[in-house]
Amino acid sequence: MGTKIKTWVQRCSVLLLSAFCAVVFAQDYPNRTVRLIVPYAAGGAPDVFARIIGQRLSESLGQQFIVENRPGAGGISASETVAKAAPDGYTLLVPDVPQTAINPHMFAKLPYDPAKDFAPVSLIATIPLFIVSQPAMPVNSVAELVAAAKAAPGKFNYGSAGIGSLHHILMESFKGALGLDIVHVPYKGSGQSTPAFIGGELTTLVTALAAIGPHVKAGKAKLLAVSSLARSPLAPDVPAISETIPGYDFTSEIGLLAPAGTPPAVIAKLAAEVAKAVRHPDTVQRLTALGAVPVGNSPEAYGEMMKRNLTRYAKAVKDSGARVD
Repeated sequence: MGTKIKTWVQRCSVLLLSAFCAVVFAQDYPNRTVRLIVPYAAGGAPDVFARIIGQRLSESLGQQFIVENRPGAGGISASETVAKAAPDGYTLLVPDVPQTAINPHMFAKLPYDPAKDFAPVSLIATIPLFIVSQPAMPVNSVAELVAAAKAAPGKFNYGSAGIGSLHHILMESFKGALGLDIVHVPYKGSGQSTPAFIGGELTTLVTALAAIGPHVKAGKAKLLAVSSLARSPLAPDVPAISETIPGYDFTSEIGLLAPAGTPPAVIAKLAAEVAKAVRHPDTVQRLTALGAVPVGNSPEAYGEMMKRNLTRYAKAVKDSGARVD
């Protein structure tokens, strides 16, 4: 009995010491520069969000949060870098839906597992995407677009930010649900697809309001529908696609992830600071101007979103035919 008690006491001591060290580590965190790895080029929404939030975190936590852009390959390299980084809170990922929910269904051999290799911190913001048309097109609603596309299969096309992008997946789901033949024209990001649309190369486009808003005001584009489940407060007069296809909901979700195994106290500290950052009046104003809806939820809530997305995007990717073996 004495030996068992001694063993129990030793185990409890180790657990208590570990818990104490974790708390002390979190209290001291961060004590050096933190890297925010962005799987996109500078200038895109994830990059801009990372810089806005990074600035706020630097101010509140007293250490630099620097942005490191690692674009290309659907964000695989950037995601792998963070997945394999030391789980200490000093290397974080600023992902969108492709890294957390689309890539696992596109690539047979992905070097990271979003369900196992990351610790969710917080969802920073969401960005609804819009289907827009050329002003000369005789369509002013989803119903009219559907009717026109069915009357002339293959006549219309749409531009996306690339194969496997959220823009691509959501439009293919839209086409599949309604039996439409609209030709996909992939570009290397919205920085290419939007100018192509304005230049007349495309009849329709999937993009964020920040990219197309000025052109809408100038009469060079028409907003037909938004991809979020409900209408966007940024454009309340524009119908949601869900009003035509019940349950349709595909929005960009910019979040913050840490490597799996990062101390829970560090995750909690980061989540609390992100929530404060996204609720700062200046941040709200800047994110809203970019067509985003600030969120700043808990690690648990963001983790549940990621789980749901992994399941529901499986069908969406399959319908798009975007799988890479």
